[in-house]
Amino acid sequence: MLCNYFYSVASTFAVIGTCWYVTDKIVEPRLAKTLPVDVEQIEEGSEKLTENETRAFRIANYTLLGLIALCVALMVPENSLFRAPDGSLTSPQAPAMQTIVPLLLVFFAVPGLVYGFISKKFQTAKDVTKSMENITVSLVSFIVFAFFCAQFLYCFGKSNIGSLIALSGAEGLKALNMPGQLTIFGVILLTACLNLIITSASSKWAILAPVLVPMLMAVGLSPELTQAAFRISDSAINVSTPMFAFYPLIISYMQRYCSQSGIGTLVSMMVPYSIGLLIALTVMLYLFWGFEIPLGFNSGYTYGL
Repeated sequence: MLCNYFYSVASTFAVIGTCWYVTDKIVEPRLAKTLPVDVEQIEEGSEKLTENETRAFRIANYTLLGLIALCVALMVPENSLFRAPDGSLTSPQAPAMQTIVPLLLVFFAVPGLVYGFISKKFQTAKDVTKSMENITVSLVSFIVFAFFCAQFLYCFGKSNIGSLIALSGAEGLKALNMPGQLTIFGVILLTACLNLIITSASSKWAILAPVLVPMLMAVGLSPELTQAAFRISDSAINVSTPMFAFYPLIISYMQRYCSQSGIGTLVSMMVPYSIGLLIALTVMLYLFWGFEIPLGFNSGYTYGL
């Protein structure tokens, strides 16, 4: 878990700088020229809370803090009903984990009801129901998009096309028998291509690791270096592929600002970030490698057979 820790921490600054540059110099100027004229700009904080709403918000926060304190008080004792037979709070057998959904419901619903009734937005139970109906209406486009997206992802997963492409690419990389630096660059490019169709990091790593890790160990490259190369593409390309699980949610937020936006709009906005991050993180890896800075705890670049 810590084998790429130092590299990840240092890369944070490269990511911040890259995202700032791409936003300020590329994406924002382009959006200013290409967005439709009828874009509805939503100014954050344009609505001011009334004195009664401020009071209701404060009391709702106190209510939330009280619920947290009550939950902690019930879970801390060693003989708590929320603990598993072995005393653990985090094991799958612990009632605390098995009731996580009802607990979240209480933590969200109770402060919301307190705020609604104190601020007079809720007068009766019908007002609560009406509020739930209104928020559901705003999610209709997201639900429809997510439904068809889920069908496609399920069919694509069952076809095993992604796994076949991954294995073929790894075998092709092995057959090229390139020097270590080029091989690592090949791993970065291979993962970047695969990330367009397989966005789950664990799934890709489960497919590639049994092939890439032994293959690179055989030529003297450490598993930690292989994992760092894998992480570069896995983090940089996600935002540019429609296969990304959060795309429906992101698009639903985009359409608040621009009703005509869709998958194409989002992809075109995100591609500069992916290219910039891919370059920045790759350069960072080769700088670490060139100056022999450890990638993480007990991590090296070479593997001796």
